[in-house]
Parts: sequence; C-alpha cells; structure tokens
Amino acid sequence: MEPPAVETSALGRRYGRRWALARVNLQVARGERLLIAGANGSGKSTLLRVLASLLAPSIGSARVFGHDVATEAGAVRERVALLTYTPGVYEDLSARENLRAQLRLLGRDDAPEALLERVGLELRDDPVRGYSAGMRKRLSFARLLMQRPELALLDEPYGQLDPEGFKMVDGLVAELSQAGATVIMASHMVERAGALCDRGVLIDQGQVRWEGPGPQTARAWDAAHGGGR
Repeated sequence: MEPPAVETSALGRRYGRRWALARVNLQVARGERLLIAGANGSGKSTLLRVLASLLAPSIGSARVFGHDVATEAGAVRERVALLTYTPGVYEDLSARENLRAQLRLLGRDDAPEALLERVGLELRDDPVRGYSAGMRKRLSFARLLMQRPELALLDEPYGQLDPEGFKMVDGLVAELSQAGATVIMASHMVERAGALCDRGVLIDQGQVRWEGPGPQTARAWDAAHGGGR
C-alpha cells in the first residue's frame, strides 16, 4: 500500500519558548484537497513550511509521500511546491525571464508564455520590482505550476488578488487536482476555500481543534470565533 501524501505524528515546532505547533496528528490522502483554517499566529504557515521541508520538527515527525521531512528533505522537495507571500524571484528580470531562467534550472524547455497565460499575467518586459502585489502573486502561481508538484502547499492563495484573481485561484486548484496533485491550502477565505476542498481543519494555538468536510469549515469557524473571520 502506498503511503499517504502527508502524515504527521505528535508534530511540534517551537520558536524559543513558544510552541507554534503542538502535537499535530494529521493524515492527508493522495489527491485530497485540504483547507487549514485559523487565525493569524495559529500555526498554519508553520505547518506548511514543515511539510515543505523548510523547517524541521522540534518534536514528533512529518512524512510526505513516505519521506521524512527532516532526514529526507531532498526527496520531499522534489515533489512539493510551496506558494508563499514572499516568492523568490529575480527583481531585475521580467516575469517571462524569471520563468525562463527557472525552467532552464529544471532542465525543461516549456514556453514561459503558456504559463503566464494560465495565470492571467500580461507579457511584460519590465522588471518584476515594478509589479503590483497582485501581479507578483500571479507570478508565484506560474512558478508553482512550472514545478508540476505532487503536493501543492498554498499559503493564503487569495491574498493580494482581486475578484478576478479569486476565480483564477479556484480554477488553478481544480487544475492541480485534476492533474492528480494533493492540495493543502491555508486561507482566511474560509467559505470560498472550503467549498473547493474535500476536508477542512481548524487550528488554534498550534493544535487541531476541529476536522470535517470542507464546505462545513466556515460554519465550524463561525461557531469557534463568534462569526468573525
């Protein structure tokens, strides 16, 4: 039997004396779409960074497709792509030039124009340093698609985007899922993201407090937070 896409056991991550994650037990099936909801500082981003093998667990373990994130980081990173607020891009290059450079590093000859079209980013030759926050987010999605991940980790995918951008995110999540990828997204847009996901979890103070069907996540959030999102 193949291992699940993600499996954590008593996972904890500490920053100094503060526990950002506290004994998180989570299993995500291959091909599943999971929403992680929680307030700022609840541990959502830390969990994604651990799963991306960018942070090591302080206690417990996390495995991605059977690979330990601490001892088999290389194998994990080959299969995972993380979308964050602060993408690593070359500020003096255009979006097209950024993608072309990174495609070369991957040994691929895909057309960067096709990737940019998928994310609705105009072909611009001016440097990325002049891009708006929304344009940078679209470029981040193009970079994620370029990696063809088996596990896509999306940290606030709707952030910095307008309503048209929200629709783009919905479409890309569906596209990733149809390609067989597992998708884990951390988002404050609980109702919208929950409608896309098979399952949702609520995290508070580094612990999983609720787990259930994705479309029910917004109701669980409202019950836990008095309706505020």
